[in-house]
Amino acid sequence: MNRPEPLKVSELNGYIKNIIDGDEMLANVYIKGEISNFKRHYSGHLYFTLKDETSLIKCVMFKSYTNYLNFEPKDGMSVVILGSVSVFERDGVYQVYAKGMEPEGVGALYKAYEKLKAKLSEEGLFDEAHKKPIPILPRAIGVVTSKTGAVIRDIINVTTRRLPNVNIILYPAAVQGEGAAQTIVNGIKYFNKAKNVDTIIIGRGGGSLEDLWPFNEEITARAIYESEIPIISAVGHETDFTIADFVADLRAPTPSAAGELAVPDIVEVRWKLENINKRLANSLRKKVENMRIKYDNLKNSRALKNPYDALRQKMIVCDNLYKNIENNFSLKVKDRHIKLVGLIGRLENLSPLKTMLRGYSIVENLDGKVIKSVNDLNKDDEVSIRLNDGKRKAKIL
Repeated sequence: MNRPEPLKVSELNGYIKNIIDGDEMLANVYIKGEISNFKRHYSGHLYFTLKDETSLIKCVMFKSYTNYLNFEPKDGMSVVILGSVSVFERDGVYQVYAKGMEPEGVGALYKAYEKLKAKLSEEGLFDEAHKKPIPILPRAIGVVTSKTGAVIRDIINVTTRRLPNVNIILYPAAVQGEGAAQTIVNGIKYFNKAKNVDTIIIGRGGGSLEDLWPFNEEITARAIYESEIPIISAVGHETDFTIADFVADLRAPTPSAAGELAVPDIVEVRWKLENINKRLANSLRKKVENMRIKYDNLKNSRALKNPYDALRQKMIVCDNLYKNIENNFSLKVKDRHIKLVGLIGRLENLSPLKTMLRGYSIVENLDGKVIKSVNDLNKDDEVSIRLNDGKRKAKIL
């Protein structure tokens, strides 16, 4: 029996590719499923797997099509893609070449998300000025999440490893489904009323937009904003952003990261304290050494060895100053006395009494006016004649 000529692998893959490419239904097909193994290549192409409960298929979306996306695809998201099915001949696998993608059934939710985000932002709920600092060394941390999920285990493992003595208090809350938002709000209000924790962590694992919706509700956002205790939001994966993330005092990309942000690493704290202690000790030693040097300098100084010598020197200076002042004062007094004697002599020379000693007299009328001319006198006028040794009255004949 003659066997047919065997095909090469590439020929077989090419044949299958031609069959699939020739199928009109597979050339333009809508497929719904959940994204997993999502990767954005540095070239801009998207590579991911689309799966449902029982099966999966590889998908690729080239960069030219990604520019039309109005959302960020991520693992766990349910989507509907439009594309064509073909074979990648090199690897012999068939895959979907996506040309379009949109979240499945979340169109209304996404619009509601954007609307509420804009509203709360305008009201100032996202303002940095309102955000409270996270305590550096908390005694207790409150966690609002599911009691059965991996979130609480991750937070406990991380926080107790970094700070063994910290107390973790769980408030069991529903983190998905109807009524979940109210249980989250109740947890926040409980810790604020009990005042038994220093920091609150609210969170859950990743999921679709519907799964994370309790953290996008307005009552959750306002409870976070009104909390007097600082809140760390740890919802989903690093690429997930909820309304709670924007309102919270601090956002953690994952629940494990929230544990790291909530408490310091005790090993690092001890190292820093030891470093500070060494720096303080060195600084203190330097100050003590400087003080000792100053003390030795003072102790060996002449002023301290013989303080009376310095005092005597000052007393001599004071005595010299006193003598200088006294001498200057005496000279000035003597000079003033000489000048005064000269002035007195000049005054005496100008005095009428001095003139009268030489035989002169002064004639005055009865009003005391000096008679300077015979024309000032009349017959029978009475006058007063002032001589050196007294006065006499006379009458003009």
